[in-house]
Amino acid sequence: MIEFLKQPWAWYAAGPLIGLTVPALLIIGNKSFGISSSLRHICASCIPANIQFFKYDWKKEAWNLFFVLGIFLGGIIAIQFLSNPNPIEINPKLTAELAGYGITNLNSLVPLDIFNWQSLLTLKGFFLMVAGGFLVGFGTRYAGGCTSGHAIMGLSNLQLPSLIATISFMIGGFIMANLILPLILSL
Repeated sequence: MIEFLKQPWAWYAAGPLIGLTVPALLIIGNKSFGISSSLRHICASCIPANIQFFKYDWKKEAWNLFFVLGIFLGGIIAIQFLSNPNPIEINPKLTAELAGYGITNLNSLVPLDIFNWQSLLTLKGFFLMVAGGFLVGFGTRYAGGCTSGHAIMGLSNLQLPSLIATISFMIGGFIMANLILPLILSL
């Protein structure tokens, strides 16, 4: 059983499981799926209620905080006990392209040549981690939700703003991966 969990799941198995969370959340408690709102709930629980944005009953959304905690703990369990010890298998052409940018360590889920504490203090690391994190957070608030909220929950409910947001996420991802990221990696 553990060996089964260590293997990548096919799209036709993982996709429906993710998709089934939408009706399950709606049937169980009329809840919406999304992760980015959790930060607002955490801030609302910690910051005095004199800020208008945090004046709401965040306790009704506490289930979402437990959901995010479960994702975090599940990630730790997966890394500690279920991760595949072999290097990540990617297309040889991509391996050669990444080597041209100085990314040669493919033994982890993220390239350790980029995502490490020493890299954070470089110009490239700053752009990738700090500025990138800020842009993701800003975009999430500007779009009124994250990719999981819009692409999974919003599209399932046939919401036009979620379709627009998902298309924008995809276009932004393509531009970042193909145009901007190669420039940053060449710094």
